[in-house]
Order: sequence, then structure tokens, then C-alpha cells
Amino acid sequence: MLSLALASMMEEVHAHSGAVYLLGADPPSLRMAVMAGLPREFAAPWERVALHAPIPVADAVRERRLIWVGDGEEMARRYPRVAVVLPYPFALVALPVATESTAYGAVFLTWPGTRPAELSEWEREQLTAACARLALRLERAAEASLPVHPEPDPPTAPVVSGASGTLGSLEAVRMVGRLPYGLCSLDLHGRVGFANPAAAELMGVPVGRLLGTQLWTSVPWLNDPVYEDRYRAALLSQRPTSFVALRPPGAWLSFRLYPTRTGLSVRIVRARGVSRPGSSGPATGEAAPPRLVTISQVVGLTGALSEAVSVQDVVQLIADEIAPTVGSQGLVVLGSRAGRLHVLGHRGYPDPFAVERFEGMPLTAKLPGTQVLRTGVPAFFESAEQLERLYPARESRRDDFAAWAFLPLITSGRPVGTCVLGYERPHPFTTEERAILTSLAGLVAQALDRALLYDAKQRLAHGLQDALLPHSLPALPGIEAAARYLPATRGMDIGGDFYDLVPARGTAAAVIGDVQGHNVTAAGLMGQVRTAVRAYTTVGQAPEEVVRSTNRLLIDLGTELFVSCLYLRIDPGRGRAVLARAGHPPPLLRRPDGRVGVLEVDGGPLLGIDASAPYPRTEVDLPPGSLLALYTDGLVESPDVDFEDALAGLGHRLAEAGDLPLDELADHLVSHEVGAEERPDDIALMLLRAQG
Repeated sequence: MLSLALASMMEEVHAHSGAVYLLGADPPSLRMAVMAGLPREFAAPWERVALHAPIPVADAVRERRLIWVGDGEEMARRYPRVAVVLPYPFALVALPVATESTAYGAVFLTWPGTRPAELSEWEREQLTAACARLALRLERAAEASLPVHPEPDPPTAPVVSGASGTLGSLEAVRMVGRLPYGLCSLDLHGRVGFANPAAAELMGVPVGRLLGTQLWTSVPWLNDPVYEDRYRAALLSQRPTSFVALRPPGAWLSFRLYPTRTGLSVRIVRARGVSRPGSSGPATGEAAPPRLVTISQVVGLTGALSEAVSVQDVVQLIADEIAPTVGSQGLVVLGSRAGRLHVLGHRGYPDPFAVERFEGMPLTAKLPGTQVLRTGVPAFFESAEQLERLYPARESRRDDFAAWAFLPLITSGRPVGTCVLGYERPHPFTTEERAILTSLAGLVAQALDRALLYDAKQRLAHGLQDALLPHSLPALPGIEAAARYLPATRGMDIGGDFYDLVPARGTAAAVIGDVQGHNVTAAGLMGQVRTAVRAYTTVGQAPEEVVRSTNRLLIDLGTELFVSCLYLRIDPGRGRAVLARAGHPPPLLRRPDGRVGVLEVDGGPLLGIDASAPYPRTEVDLPPGSLLALYTDGLVESPDVDFEDALAGLGHRLAEAGDLPLDELADHLVSHEVGAEERPDDIALMLLRAQG
């Protein structure tokens, strides 16, 4: 039923190709049931179409009306997703297959770009009536509970296994075989059905290996998307196309493709006038304009966008890579939040006030920057007159550019923002350029969506870290203190290193520790440990008891993470310090005479392993002028440096600069890590100096 209805419609209006879609539910979508006239691969991205998709067949069903797209330029303007995949000159009509009460599907038909730009009234009536008859048949089938299934696509001309009979007579085959140039026949799928001896000789592949295969599959040096694209262009536009290809090591061949509704005839000759090695363009006399963006450039831009991390990375990449490639001199990237536009970044605008007009603009404003985001359809303005004629409200908001491309940034059907490209001179946007800019906008939208999420996570991480670590250290009598924290450069820039300084009944308690991991879980556990240490200190527990109590708490919490910890109680009046250590690196002590050494502190295992583990106390003298350096292993551990050597280096820097004010000394000790591109672990440092 479907195949016959489609064939009848195509024959009636002399369409080149077409397809029938059936409407399914849960979720509502259109599924291609049969296609004719072209390989189904041409429409592969639209085998199944969501009903809300900006595609002609979906619009036809949603709006219950005929959709006509007269040429490639109109396709690029109204349906850029289709134009990106099929940037060729062709016309398309889409109609709903529906009764007054029920929609059953849709039909589309295509013609080469050479047909009249408008669909005649007679064609409209014929197609509308044919779709109504098909809808009535589908309605009757549904009432009779007869399921309608997808049907096999009508077969193309069969591939022959030999030359005999291919042209209708043996003498005709002999004639073609005597020709000095190559001839071969391709079906609609690009498979070779006939090749004469000259074609096989020119391409260097026996006829037997060519028959039944696609040229770009059986001829290795034709395995390039550019050549396959010429075949697709010829079939869809029904216009002769050509290209020149290099047969290694140095023979240039010219291919001329003559399409019909049943396949293509290909003429192959030796090319003349090709002087520049590596240029595989059209033959002399058939020159085509250079491609705006090559396949390799698109691949490169895709890779670069996939590596962009933050929003500013994306903006910088668009400014450095995409804008120059498409000839743009100005750029504004806008984000959408809470029903308004927000400027995420801009380049090339001499007057920054021209950019500020976008900030806070409601999405309901009748301006191109908001219109494209609401509709999902890009807008191209070749001159200022064209823009101001369509948007007169913009006249008071002029900038220094003469042409603009407003590109909606949409990913997964969700608006992310708008990219505005400005051109210094009036700029006509070709069909290919519109398709390419729309395609690049899709890549930018995905990168920007990831970057916005990353920036939001970073803000959350930094806010959580700031909330869990002390904003400042308290001023305690007899103790001078300073601390620094640097997150790891991997993960979320958040970690489990912590430190604190707590008043403790005439003494001072200090703690430094490290929770496994660099994520929110580690940070949350770090907050619990720091709170527990403060609580046990406040109730007056001895240092070894504070560590033991914290260990039991971690085991009771059932966490799978372990924690290292160094806790000490300083009594400045007596010049003494009491320490307890749980798997943490030992502190460095700089004595009043400037000598630095590792403080030997007895210890126990990491917290969270053994509920009965002992944590002995260690008492040391701490006369006035003594300086303790407490640190986490991120400051001294490195994959390519021995731990002992790194610890000795830290001690050497502490000895040399130990007389500096404590804040300057803290900056000096972490200075080599502040600008590091790779910091695999968090770093925490706390300095305590006993005063007289």
C-alpha cells in the first residue's frame, strides 16, 4: 500500500525521490516506512524523527499543512539541520497523511534544483488529494485492526555480473569497449553495474573487482569523502558534476558524472592542465569556489572544542579558530538564563558599550539575538539596511559592523545561548556558508553546554571548600600562625586536605590532615573530621584522646575513605608541645638558631582502619622563636622526586627564609606550586611560630 501510493505520487508530479513516514506513539515520532528514488543512506539522520524536531515532515504533521522548500538557500535558512547534511540544490515538499481527526504520518518528495521555484496549484491539489486517499486507507486498516508495517524500498536497477547484454546488444558492448576513454555505470547506491576496459585500465582495477562494488570502496585512492560527496550531489541535484583525482604516483584523472533517476553514467579521461600536486578540484572550465571549511578543519575544530573546559576557553577558541575561518571580525557569545540573555564573552568590538546592550535582554524582545534563540532558526543579514529593515528597534543600538550571522546555540533541543558573528563589510552568505555556520553552531552549543556545567561545578566546589576551611586563623597569645591551601588541578578543584587552629583552655590546638580523594565526598568527610576535632578539643581531651576519638567516629560513620592526621597542643607559657600522629608526614621544626630538622613523632595507622589502634603522645620543647611547619603530602610528594629529597628541599627553603614574616614565608614555601599546570594532589601548609 505505502510503496504503491508513493510511486503514484512521484509519477504524478515527476518527483525525483520520496518517502512515507508512519506516526508512532510513546514518544510521538515519525518512522520512515518506505523510500524510493534515492539510497536510504541519504536520509539516514531522519529514519526516525521526533515530532518536535525542526524537520519538514515533522512540521507538516504538527501544523497539518503542506511545507514547501523551493531551493537549497531556503533549506539552509529554514531547516539548517537538513542543509548541513545535504548541502545540494534541490526542492522538497512535505505533507501530512491525516484525516480530520487523526494524523497517521507524512510524505516528502524531492526534485532537482532545476525545477521551478514554486509548487504549482495543480501539484498542490494532486499531492494533497493523494495524501488524503492514503490517510483514508490507513484509517480503514486501523478500524479493521490490520497493522501497517514498513515496506522494503523499491529495488534499483540490478547489478550485472558481466558485460554481455548490458547495453542491449553485443555490438553495442563491443563499440563501448573500443572507446579510448573510460565508461562505467553506477546504480543509485553507487555500485558499478558496467565498466569498459578503458575504465578498468585508467583506474588500475580489473573489471571483475569493480562490478557490484562502490567506486570509493574498490578503488583505494578514491576512498575520500570529497569524491563520495560529488556522487551524492549529482544524484540529489540531477546535474552533471565532476572532479579530478590523483591516481598514484602521478596520473591525474577527470571524472564526469551524468545522473538520471535510475543511476549515473561516469566518463573517465586523463586530466589536462593539472599542474599543482595535491589539488583535487574540478577540471578546467568547471571550477567551483573553494570550500569555506574543509573536512580536516571541521575535524580539528571538533577536537579543539571537545578539549575546551571553561566558558572562557570556548569563547577564546571561537575567537581564535572559528571566527577567522569564516571571515568574521567581531564576536559575541550570549548565554540564556532566567529568561534573559547574558554576555559570556566578546572579541573584536572596539566599543564595549555596543556589547552591553545584550546584557539582561529579555528573551521576549523582538531582536535577532533573542528571535533565533526562541525559534532555533539562524538569521543572516548581509547588510545593515537589511537588518534594520527587519528590526527597526535596533537602530539606536548600532555597532561598527556591516553584516551579521546570529546563530542559535541549541543542544538536545534545549537553548544554551546565541553566537553573534560580525563582519566589517557587507557579506553575502552562500547556501554552503549558511549550512557550515549552522553546523559549527551545533558543535559550539555542545562545548558551551559542557563549559557552563563545568563552571557551575567549579563555583559549587569552591563555595563548598571555602565553607569547610577556616576563613582566617584566630590570634592566640604566644602563637603566630599562617596557612595556605592549594587544590589539585585534577577533578573538581576540591579536596580533603584540611587544617585548623583552636583555642584550648590557655593553650592552642592545631590540626592538619588529609582525606583520600579530590571530590565532594572527600570534602564532606573533611568537614566532619574538622568539626569532630574541634568538639573533642573543646571538651578538654588530651591530644592522643582526640585522635583516638576521631578514629572511632570515622569507623562508626562507615566511610570507605581513610584520613591522615597530625594533632598538637602548644603551651607557649611552658615552651612545650604535645603531639599525636595518625599516618601523617612528620612536621619540620626550625629552631631559634636557624637549624631545621624532621621532628620525630610516634604515630599510629590512618584514621578509619582499626577502632582499637593506639596513638601515642610525643612531647617536645618549643622555646620562643621556634617554628613548626605542618604540611600535607601534596607539598613534598612528586612522581619523579624521591620523598626524602623533596622533604630535604622543603627543609632547606625553611632554613633559608625562616626569618621572613610568617605570611611571606608561607607564600615562599608554596610558590613553586602556585602556577603549576599539573598538581595531582591538594596542598595544605600551616606555620606556627612560638613567641617570647
